Amino acid sequence: MTPQSYFEQAKRALHLPVETKLQSAYQFGVDATELAQLVLTGTKTATTSAYDLYETNEPLPQVGAYDVILDGQQNPVCVTKTDHVTIQPYLAVNAQHAFNEGEGDRSLSSWRRAHTTFFRQEYQTEGHQFNPQTAQMVLEQFHVVYPAK
Repeated sequence: MTPQSYFEQAKRALHLPVETKLQSAYQFGVDATELAQLVLTGTKTATTSAYDLYETNEPLPQVGAYDVILDGQQNPVCVTKTDHVTIQPYLAVNAQHAFNEGEGDRSLSSWRRAHTTFFRQEYQTEGHQFNPQTAQMVLEQFHVVYPAK
């Protein structure tokens, strides 16, 4: 099933207006299937992306928007609704956000280790160097709306 057809199914089940749009369909991090399962179970309710790597006209996530979360094989797992979006320095990410990301032992130190490694690779892939002192991050909070629990 394509992400769009999955979203159409979710719209019908949730009785959303026909004009409701899908913001995006995406995978998380290095183990997309495991992270998608954390979202599905409600353990992962936040994510972080590098603001510095957004294209000039690329839209930021929007509060109230819907996304389809994909597993490692690009299969839809669930639909989320964005609750909160902020941009802040990498070093300002706090323990609550790290906990809400639901990964590892859910501590800030674990989050920093994993995300420093991840963002170094992401920045390098884009031809940039990751600097924790200056990097700006997009922090999102969301919840699963489909399938309903």
